[in-house]
Order: sequence, then C-alpha cells, then structure tokens
Amino acid sequence: MNLHEYQAKQLFERYELPVKNGVVCQSVEEVDLVLAQLSGDKWAAKCQVHAGGRGKAGGVKLVQNVEEARAFAEKWLGQRLVTFQTDKLGQPVNQIYFEETCDIDKEFYLSAVVDRALSKSGVYCFLCWWNGY
Repeated sequence: MNLHEYQAKQLFERYELPVKNGVVCQSVEEVDLVLAQLSGDKWAAKCQVHAGGRGKAGGVKLVQNVEEARAFAEKWLGQRLVTFQTDKLGQPVNQIYFEETCDIDKEFYLSAVVDRALSKSGVYCFLCWWNGY
C-alpha cells in the first residue's frame, strides 16, 4: 500500500492521533484558498510523492508567505522529483501538502514494515533518532 503523507495523516486523525493541520492542493490557483484554511504566517510545503528523501531533494520547504508558497507550487507541480529512493526519472509531483508549522523539541524517524515472508508476526518497527540515518 502506498500512501502519501497527507493520506497517512488523515488516517491518524481518523483514529484521534494528533497531527498538525494541513491541506493538499493540486494547482497553483488553489494555493491562496488552501493557505486561508491554515493558521500562522509560514507553512511547510511538501511535494507528495511515494519516496523518501524529499527534503534533501528540495521537495520540502518552509515557506514564509503566500508568495513563496505560490512559487514553490509553480516550481514543482507537474514536474518530477528525483530522490535517493527513486530512479533517475523521479516521481511526478501532482500534489503539494501545506502544513502548519510548530516548534520542534525532538525529531525522529519511525517506520513500520509488513513482511509476511520473513515472519509470521509480519510487522517490524524501526525507530531512529537521527532522521533515519
């Protein structure tokens, strides 16, 4: 199952897990409308592709105002994002997820993998305090 970040966060919300407010857009024209639904004056703009390494590849940016958000959307929507987890053609960026910001006390990487071939229990969890490195 491949989920975009915004889809995973919708599932978290459904089961009452805390997440920051965010809205997805599919066009530059939607950016103003999307940001009007969020609070604050800066947001995290995140390309939605099925690959890790988006930040290092420029697909995640802290935007300081609506103009920067629009510019980010103009740059990425309809383009392909190449990360260390994609092939050389990358993945198409059809959606940008804008999310409210918050102060970060600690950051870590958490992953759950289902692999029925390796074990009957099937679920492995990985936790890393260094952003997955």
